[in-house]
Amino acid sequence: MNKSVCLAGLSALGVLMSVAGCATSRPSGPVATVPVPAAAGQPPATRAEPVTDTLHGVIVTDEYRWLEGDNSDPTQMGKVSPEVAAWTDAQNAYTRAFLDNLPGRAQVEAELRPLMEIGSVSSPGMHGSRYFFSKREGTQNQPVYYWREGYKGEDRVLLDPAQLDASGLTTIAFVAPSQDGRLAAYGTYRSGDENTTLHLMEVDSGRVLPLQIPGKVQSVDWLPDASGFVYRNLADVNNPYSGQVMFHQMGEDPSRDSLIFRQYTPQEDAKLATTWGPGAALSKDGRWLEISYWTGTDKNDVWVVDFARFLRTRSQADLYGEEISKGEQAISGGVVVGDTYYMQTTLGAPNGRIVAIDLNRAGREHWKDLVPERKGAVIQSFSVAGGVLAVNYLVNASTTIELFDMTGRSTGTLRLPGIGSAGLSTDQDRTEAYLSFTSYNYPPSIFRVDLARPAAEPELWQRPDVPVDPSTVEVKQVWYPSKDGTKVSMFIVHPKGLTLTGDNPTILYGYGGFNISQTPTFSAGMFQWFKHGGVYAIANLRGGGEYGDDWHKAGMLENKQNVFDDFAAAAEYLIRQNYTRPERLAIRGGSNGGLLTGTLVTQRPELFAAAIVAVPLLDMIRYQDFLMAKYWVPEYGSAADADQFAYLMRYSPYQNVRPGMPYPAVYLTAGENDTRVHPMHARKMAAALRAATSSDQQQKPILLWVDRDAGHGQGKPLNLRIRDIADERMFLMRQLGMLKAD
Repeated sequence: MNKSVCLAGLSALGVLMSVAGCATSRPSGPVATVPVPAAAGQPPATRAEPVTDTLHGVIVTDEYRWLEGDNSDPTQMGKVSPEVAAWTDAQNAYTRAFLDNLPGRAQVEAELRPLMEIGSVSSPGMHGSRYFFSKREGTQNQPVYYWREGYKGEDRVLLDPAQLDASGLTTIAFVAPSQDGRLAAYGTYRSGDENTTLHLMEVDSGRVLPLQIPGKVQSVDWLPDASGFVYRNLADVNNPYSGQVMFHQMGEDPSRDSLIFRQYTPQEDAKLATTWGPGAALSKDGRWLEISYWTGTDKNDVWVVDFARFLRTRSQADLYGEEISKGEQAISGGVVVGDTYYMQTTLGAPNGRIVAIDLNRAGREHWKDLVPERKGAVIQSFSVAGGVLAVNYLVNASTTIELFDMTGRSTGTLRLPGIGSAGLSTDQDRTEAYLSFTSYNYPPSIFRVDLARPAAEPELWQRPDVPVDPSTVEVKQVWYPSKDGTKVSMFIVHPKGLTLTGDNPTILYGYGGFNISQTPTFSAGMFQWFKHGGVYAIANLRGGGEYGDDWHKAGMLENKQNVFDDFAAAAEYLIRQNYTRPERLAIRGGSNGGLLTGTLVTQRPELFAAAIVAVPLLDMIRYQDFLMAKYWVPEYGSAADADQFAYLMRYSPYQNVRPGMPYPAVYLTAGENDTRVHPMHARKMAAALRAATSSDQQQKPILLWVDRDAGHGQGKPLNLRIRDIADERMFLMRQLGMLKAD
C-alpha cells in the first residue's frame, strides 16, 4: 500500500512538521487578498456532539454524527430534521452573503451568461424514416426534444420540458421511440431526484397516452411491431437495491407487467444483493434478450435468452438461453444480429476485444475473435451498422474510430476533425451514421457520415453557434511521473502564447474512478477563465478507463491511494514546470472526484490555495450505509471488512481532518435531493474543517452550499447552472488573487 506523500500515517504534530518539510522550495510572491464581504459576517457556529464507535478494535470518534439528520432513510430525502434544516439554512445564508457580495460578481456573471447560453444538440437516433434528437437554444432551461421526417426534414417539437413545468425543474431523462418512430416512451423526474417515471405518447399527434410506470425507469427497448417493450426499474423506489427487468405488453395494466429478472435479495446472496444488479437489451428483431447482472464496477455476468419463447407464455420458466459469462473478473456486453452475439469483453484482454458467438453453439471453445486486443488502444465501445463493425478506441485518452467488416477485416479509420472525443449514433439496417465530436478547442459538432466510405469528408449536420474563438487557446498533452514512477498523462489548456512565469492561476481537475475516462471536451464557460489568463489541467488518473482495465484496477480498493498520489504529482508537475505555484493553484472534482479533492485537502494542503469539493463522498467509514452507496463497495471496499477498513481509515477525508492544520480555502457543495451521494458528507466535512483549520477563515474560508432544488447535478436548469458556475468562479478567483477590492 502506497503512503500519501509527506502526510500519511503521521500524528497531528508530525503532520505540522511534515508540511514545512515537504512544501515547495519555489519562492512565492504575495497573492492579492480581498476582504470578506461585510454582509457575510462570521461563519455560523456548529456544536460538536461526539459519538464513538469501535471498529475492528479501533476507536473512531465522530464529532458531527448529528448532521446526518433524517436523510439516512431514503424515504426522507429532502425532509431533514428541523435542527439540521436550520443549520443548513444558516450555512447557505452565510455562503450566499459571502459569494454574492464579492467585488466583480456582476461582471463575472455577465461574462459567463452568454457562454452558458450557447445552445446544444444531440446526435439523432434513427427510427425508420424518422430522426429524433434534443436541442437547447439560448436561454432555455432544459433541452427540447424534436423529430424529423428524413434527416433534412422540418424540426417538429416532440417534448418541451417548459410546457411540463414552467419552473425548469422537470427533466426529461430519456426518449425511447419505437422502431418505426410512431410511438415514444419517455421518462421525467423533478428537482434532480432521478426517480424517473415512464410516460408514453403518439409521435404524430403528440397525444400523451394513459400509461405511467414509476420507479426510476431506465433501459426501454421496443419489440419490432411496438406491441410491447422491456424496461428496468425499481420494485420499490425507496429501496435502491430492488432493480428488476420487466416486460410491458401494450394495452395491459402495468401492474400485470411480467418480471424477467430481478436483483438478488440479501437472503439469496448478501454480496450480490447490493451490487449494480440487472439490465437487459433486446435484439432488433425481438428474438433474443441480452441480460446482464453487474456484480461490481469491473465485472458482470451475461446471458442471452430466447425472448420469443418467453413471450409465448410470459413465464420465467421459459427464459431459456445461453450463459455467456458468469463469475469472471471481466466486463462484457454487446449486440445480437441474427443468431450471432457480437460481444466486447475484457476477459483475457484488459484493453478489450470483440468476439462473435453463434448462439446455437455458444460454448467458449466456439468463440471467434473478430477484433483482438491491441496494445496502446482501449476499446471503449462498438456498434453494428449495415454490415459494419464500428469500434471506438481510446489512444492516449483521445478517440479513434476504426471500421471492420463482419469477419473482422479492417476497412479503414473514420475521418475525424482532429484529436478529441467522438461517438457514433448508428442503426443496424444502414451505413448512415451520425458522428459527434468535441475537443477543448473544438465546439461540439454533429456530422453525417457513411460508414461504407470512411475516408469521405463528413457532412456537418448541426453545430451550435459559439461566441468565442476556439483558436485563442492551445491544448497540449504531457506525461509526468507519479509517486511510484508510473507515467500519467494530463491535458493542459491555456491561452495561446502563455508565458510560463510560475504565477498563472490554474485549475487542476480529476476524477479517477469507476473506469470512467476523462477525454477532451469543449466547455464554453472555461473561456471566461482563459480570458483572465487562467490555465486548466485535466489529469488522466488511475482508477479511470483511459488505459484499460488494468488502469482502472490500479486505482480501486486497496490501490485507491494511487489516485491521490497521481493527482498530487500532477500539481507538483504544474508547479515544477512553471505553470503556477501553490498560492495560484486550485483543485476541482465532483462525486468520486469530490472524494479526490477532499482527500487532497487532508493529505497535501500545502500544494494549493483552494479546493472545490462537489457532491462528494467524504466519510468513507459510513458511506456504504446511505442511499445507494452499497453499489460502490466493489470499487472502494467497506468498513465492515477489517482489511478494507484499514485502508479506508488511512485516507477517508472526514476521519483525517487534523486540528491545527493550515487548510486551504474549501468550497463544498451538495444536493438535498441527491439519491446517489448523501449530503451528510459535505455537511459533516464543512463542520470538521471549520473547527480544525488554523488558517485565517476570513481569508481562507470553509464554505458550504446545499442546494434545496437539486440532486447529484443531473437535469439542473440553465439558470441554476449559471449561478453555480459563477459561485465556483468567484470563489476561485478570490482565492487565487484575481479579484480587485472595490
